[in-house]
Amino acid sequence: MKKPLIKLTSLLLLCFCTLTSAQQDFQGKAYYMSKTTMDLDQWGGRELTPEQKKRMQERMKSFLEKEYILTFNKEESIYKEDERLETPGSGRGWGGFSSSFSGGPKYKNVKSKELLQDQEFFGKQFLIKDELKSLEWKMGTETKQIGNYTCFKATATKEVDQFDWRSMRRRGRNNDDKKKGEIAKDSTNKDRNDPMSDIEVPKTIEVVAWYTPQIPINQGPDDYWGLPGLILEVSADRTTILCNKIVMNPEEKDDIEKPKKGDEVTQAEYNDIITKKMQEMREMYRGRRGGRRN
Repeated sequence: MKKPLIKLTSLLLLCFCTLTSAQQDFQGKAYYMSKTTMDLDQWGGRELTPEQKKRMQERMKSFLEKEYILTFNKEESIYKEDERLETPGSGRGWGGFSSSFSGGPKYKNVKSKELLQDQEFFGKQFLIKDELKSLEWKMGTETKQIGNYTCFKATATKEVDQFDWRSMRRRGRNNDDKKKGEIAKDSTNKDRNDPMSDIEVPKTIEVVAWYTPQIPINQGPDDYWGLPGLILEVSADRTTILCNKIVMNPEEKDDIEKPKKGDEVTQAEYNDIITKKMQEMREMYRGRRGGRRN
């Protein structure tokens, strides 16, 4: 009687070890295209000719449209830009501006709820370490096909970081003539020489995500996660992130390493650093404007 029991125990132990090994070896790569739209008319574009607008859009393309790779396993992921050589005149300065706000590689651990991100700001390297925030997803029954995968819809309301450039807009600008008049009247206030006073970021935005249970992991692009399947598409305010390629269990696996470089700060501490720097820049700008008037 003991021999069958020993055999059964050994078999279960072997299955457990095999399953554990398979989970440890499991890895995938998802390739995403991120695109943010920007209304040039909000930023003085009404005064530009159609040809000038077209040239401006081409120059801005380097930071409005980016490609990313999400490398993931059962618990961890690293999301980073798929950097390629830029063509001459593609707006390198725009990309440098946005990198100060969009950040570098982003590491997520959905088990320990750990979030790490490389971030460079005005030539100084930071390591943002914070808790991985979850969204209250509302699961829907609507489906659609993305590539070979059947995806389900989920929605959520997300708080927006005050320095998320993808949601920045001119304060109070819309197509209502009455509002335009109010803005023109208000432009005589004391902050008329401060370019940042005319910019605002909404407190919350609506997010629509499409996830596939065919890849049953709790991961997604950027800081999105928390659904019973890999998130293949996200629409958030003016930004759409769409997966166009998935490679499961590649022959050559990449190490999912935590970012380590830079001064360690929380997101709140990092935002405080940005706020102080922006205030410093405002004072410098006002000083130069004052000198010109004198």
